[in-house]
Amino acid sequence: MEKASHKSGFVAVIGRPNVGKSTLINNLIGQKIAIMSDKPQTTRNRILCILTEPDAQIIFLDTPGIHKPHHKLGEYMVRAAENTLKEVDVIFFVVDATEKMGPGERYILERLRATKCPCVLVVNKLDLIERSAVLPILESYMTAYPFKGAVPISAKDAVNLDALLKEAKQYLPEGPIYYPEDMVTDQPERLIVAELIREKALLSTRDEIPHAIAVELEEMTTRKNGDIYIRATIYVERESQKRIVIGAKGALLRELGAQARKDIEMLLGTRVFLDLWVKVKKDWRNRKSILHGFGFE
Repeated sequence: MEKASHKSGFVAVIGRPNVGKSTLINNLIGQKIAIMSDKPQTTRNRILCILTEPDAQIIFLDTPGIHKPHHKLGEYMVRAAENTLKEVDVIFFVVDATEKMGPGERYILERLRATKCPCVLVVNKLDLIERSAVLPILESYMTAYPFKGAVPISAKDAVNLDALLKEAKQYLPEGPIYYPEDMVTDQPERLIVAELIREKALLSTRDEIPHAIAVELEEMTTRKNGDIYIRATIYVERESQKRIVIGAKGALLRELGAQARKDIEMLLGTRVFLDLWVKVKKDWRNRKSILHGFGFE
């Protein structure tokens, strides 16, 4: 009997900001790696996440949302997302089922025309629309671009994700296991910890400080009793933003620190002491030297 072939390859997950790309990847691999927020442009770096199954190893690239940039940080994010399209075997174009196709989607479709990579349309947020609305959405996108396939899903409720994986595997080449079976990301723990803190800061401040927040881990050490001490600085662009992040008598900072600590303890599997500070770096999103210091190339 002929042995079944093993497939392996790379899948870029692209789309406008805030369509659920990170939620989708976290649910596909079964672990929280990519941070989530209802803020556009939550993902700033390209994040590699690995799903290993008996018949395939799929490496997902969670990219920053593709959008027209308004500052140096935005330019970096779009460049990172567009460069990813040149390096993969399959593209998932994720769209929000609750919104009509607009300039943002057309902007991405134009960029897809320059690639020869098979592209699968992923219509997310099925949980928020009537079933009868699905077909018109699929038709509008399939008319606009020659997608290889289309899969409606709910990333949040993990609906139809098996069908999406099956679709991806059709277009992956035969290949070996590139990464150890128990590996789920190439991101260093320090970076994931910093991103978890930034996620809680985004969620806690809501619309008051959309994306003027960066987090830098200054110390991460294991104590003799096995606990981990982490000192991190949350950077904002103005003194007024610093006051918002700290909150009245430090209440907001304590609350977001407690929420971040829970996620970090789950990630690291041990008790964590989280020491948070807030500092101002004026207009950091437009200063190349500071962006490089935060790891943006």
